Amino acid sequence: MTTQRAEAAAAPAIDIRFGQVGLIQVLVWTTDPGAILDELTGRVATAPKFFQRTAVSLDIGPLGREPSVEEMHGVLEAVRRAGMCPVGLSSGAAAAQALSQPLDLPLLPPFREFHPPAEALGRGARHVEPVAAEPEPAGAVAQVHAHPVRSGQRLYARGRDLVVTAMVGAGAEVIADGCVHVYGALRGRAVAGARGDAAARVFCQEFHAELVSIAGVFRVFETLPPELAGKPVQAWLDGDALRFERLGA
Repeated sequence: MTTQRAEAAAAPAIDIRFGQVGLIQVLVWTTDPGAILDELTGRVATAPKFFQRTAVSLDIGPLGREPSVEEMHGVLEAVRRAGMCPVGLSSGAAAAQALSQPLDLPLLPPFREFHPPAEALGRGARHVEPVAAEPEPAGAVAQVHAHPVRSGQRLYARGRDLVVTAMVGAGAEVIADGCVHVYGALRGRAVAGARGDAAARVFCQEFHAELVSIAGVFRVFETLPPELAGKPVQAWLDGDALRFERLGA
């Protein structure tokens, strides 16, 4: 018994590892809780299985000012009432530094920084500038995965394209800093341009995606073109809009 207790005491209680964690980023344009709740409730209703109880990071950069702690409590309550779970503040905005401690929320790396052009200030224009991606290693080639990607699995190709020569199952994720190519059925989530490359694209042989994202702009299954279901498809970013078309059309 003493030996067993000694072995148990010697065993580590926890382990800490770094991993790729995907987070939805909510850009906050107003601190009006009612307006936020109305819009988020509508978004969640379009894809409840995807948005409900989803962890999100709040980016307050678009506000262009430092909101008060009281205002942010109202924002957080609206986000929670809509069914999402705010887990941090984007550290891209200087105001986030001051608000992190009183709100008891961690600072998270920004996916995209908000930079309104000077001529658009005061006119309600929305402009998002991608963060510069890390340089791709010289001579980098695509990362190739020759096996099915099952539900719950996630593949990430850092600084390069990802090529999957098999199917991507529902509930699986394929992510790349460059383009995503799936030479099989795409039933899960495909994320291209994960570090802000707006020129990245998603290609698949059989289109059934749960979600497609390029440089942070995404569409979920319920809003994807139904006429493209089961077809070979490519997706690309046109400004802040995702476009889809059948390959070979």
